[in-house]
Amino acid sequence: MTAIKVANAPCSWGVLEFDLPGKALGYEQVLDEIRDSGYVGTELGDWGFMPTDPAALRRELHARKLGMVGAFVQVAFSNPQTHAKGADTAVRTAKLLAAVADKSPFIVLADDNATDPVRTKKAGRITAGEGLSDSVWSTFAKGVEQVAKAVREQTGLRCVVHPHAAGFIETPDEIARLLDLTDPQLVGLCFDTGHYRFGGGDPVAGLRRHRARIWHMHFKDCSPTVHQRSRAEEWDYFTALKHGIFCELGKGDVDFPAVVNELRKTNYDGWIVVEQDVLPGMGAPKQYAQNNREYLRGLGL
Repeated sequence: MTAIKVANAPCSWGVLEFDLPGKALGYEQVLDEIRDSGYVGTELGDWGFMPTDPAALRRELHARKLGMVGAFVQVAFSNPQTHAKGADTAVRTAKLLAAVADKSPFIVLADDNATDPVRTKKAGRITAGEGLSDSVWSTFAKGVEQVAKAVREQTGLRCVVHPHAAGFIETPDEIARLLDLTDPQLVGLCFDTGHYRFGGGDPVAGLRRHRARIWHMHFKDCSPTVHQRSRAEEWDYFTALKHGIFCELGKGDVDFPAVVNELRKTNYDGWIVVEQDVLPGMGAPKQYAQNNREYLRGLGL
């Protein structure tokens, strides 16, 4: 038996933070299918996807016996003008989570992904010269800390930073630098296995390297075939998504047995959130979710 609990997230049903064509499912169906697929928690999804009234959201979660695990908040941290508004957004989101969650969920902070055309075009093949300057690194890190401090002081919740393809925190070196520049007592890491692999890293090595900062886990696989094609044909991030870069767990090249073993060895007792990002209307989300849950059961989760 394990203390680790397994959740899923609306992004696995095409509820993404980007303005994309196509229609995602309603929150009632998504929550029903998360429950019916064997998960015991969910993340919030975009603000407004689920009810923003605490009592209404609590009713929806309790009716399905689902925990609220966290919420994704994007901020263009490289622009200092966005920091105050980003803090307001994160605090508003954190207040909702704190009002409905039985245990402390996380605010999952990320860059304003897919807004920089170069990073979006070159997702999965970023080189060292395409990163931030020293001065912008400082601005970025200060913004993350400003938002995390506001969330902690006003709601008591903690923040984790989520590296993500098509943003400025994608590669293993970029992840390491941001962690070096931020307070380990204030900012944790949401380690996403699929994004780490797509960004050029070995997820098992990354997990070992950053284990002390990892407070939250996203389980995502990465298709080596699609990854190779995305590099060879110079796809942008959304083309890679359309072709299924994030495949079902166990069908890509993330070594999940080793990841799970490492988490157990280091007494990880947080949530694992399964994410298989798909575009709105793409694929068979419920079937993917069921297959992914069955795969994790085979690993003892």
